[in-house]
Amino acid sequence: MRGAVPFAPRAAQPLRGYGKQLSTVVIDCAEPAALAAFYQKATGWEITCSDQNFASLGDGPSVQLAFVRIGGHRPPDWPDGATHMHLDFTVTDLDGATEELLGIGAARPAFQPGDGQWIVLTDPEGHPFCLTADTTGN
Repeated sequence: MRGAVPFAPRAAQPLRGYGKQLSTVVIDCAEPAALAAFYQKATGWEITCSDQNFASLGDGPSVQLAFVRIGGHRPPDWPDGATHMHLDFTVTDLDGATEELLGIGAARPAFQPGDGQWIVLTDPEGHPFCLTADTTGN
C-alpha cells in the first residue's frame, strides 16, 4: 500500500501517582433506569444510583456499569460493521444463561459468529453483549 503508515503501537505510559483504577463502564442509551434494571436482573448487582438521566449498578468495589441518557440515541445494529464496544459475560451454563436472559428481555440476533464458543445477545435497547462458557472450572 503506497503511502500507508504502518501501525506501530507505542508502549503504554501509565499515569503515575494518580491512584488510577477502572471504575465504571458507561453505556449511552435512551432509558437509563430501564437498562440498569435489565442488567441488575442479568448480573444480580445492586442498582447504586438511578434517575431519569443516569443509572448505575455494581457489586462492591469492582467495576460498575452505568447508563447515561443521550437524546436521539440509536443503538448499534448488530452486525453493522461499525466500531462499537460490547460486554462479555462468562457463565457456567451457556444454554441456561441464554434462556434466562431471553426471559428477562434480551434478544438473540440471527447472526452468531462464535461457532458455539460464545453467544451474542442484545439488551432491550439493542446493545450487543456476549456470553461465553467458563472453561476454568470455577
